[in-house]
Amino acid sequence: MARPDGRAPDQLRPITVTRDFLRHPEGSVLVEFGDTKVICTATTEDKVPSFLKGQGLGWVTAEYGMLPRSTNTRMTRENRGPSGRSQEIQRLVGRALRAVADRAKMGERTVWLDCDVIQADGGTRTAAITGGFVALADALGRMPGVSPTAVLRDCVAAISVGIVAGEPRLDLNYIEDSSAEVDMNVVMTGGGEFVEVQGTAEQAPFGRPRLDEMLALAALGIRRLVELQRRALAARDERSFRL
Repeated sequence: MARPDGRAPDQLRPITVTRDFLRHPEGSVLVEFGDTKVICTATTEDKVPSFLKGQGLGWVTAEYGMLPRSTNTRMTRENRGPSGRSQEIQRLVGRALRAVADRAKMGERTVWLDCDVIQADGGTRTAAITGGFVALADALGRMPGVSPTAVLRDCVAAISVGIVAGEPRLDLNYIEDSSAEVDMNVVMTGGGEFVEVQGTAEQAPFGRPRLDEMLALAALGIRRLVELQRRALAARDERSFRL
């Protein structure tokens, strides 16, 4: 069965990472997975949460939110704090970024990642992690006495996979995600190690062979995303990078 946008089962949507998207933050990235667009900003502070004081460790944490008209109909703005879904996603983003950070090399400093979805078409959390890593690297590079290559042991990126119409597919858009028999989000390092796997049988249980197929598909997509991250961080004059 053909995908709604004509892609092959193992094909990513067009991916774009634009660095220094905003003027004020120490790191800022607009990341686009097809029609999903997320602004990731990184802010540095010369302090850590109270539970880390005196330990010589830094901290990396995240917040996530969706603008009211990032979706087809207006969502209520989260004025009274993040929803349960937003809390779950921002914790995932923070865990993913901390997984590759040597916090002892940051000193007692914090990097806040704010991931704001301005347009949603599936995969907002995976876009936030992938773009957030680049924003984090840029912010670390602007910390006095800190080397991002010393702090960051590896890249980290994320992608969605699933079973749609009986077929394993990579990087689901909203139409596919909403009808998927299995929906999964996978976070991996550039070295191919897993950080987190979130998988759900939406319609019927699935077996180990299907799981292995989806994980292999995710690994393929993440390798491509990591190549894009590395290309972006290695560049000096360019700001926008595409897959």
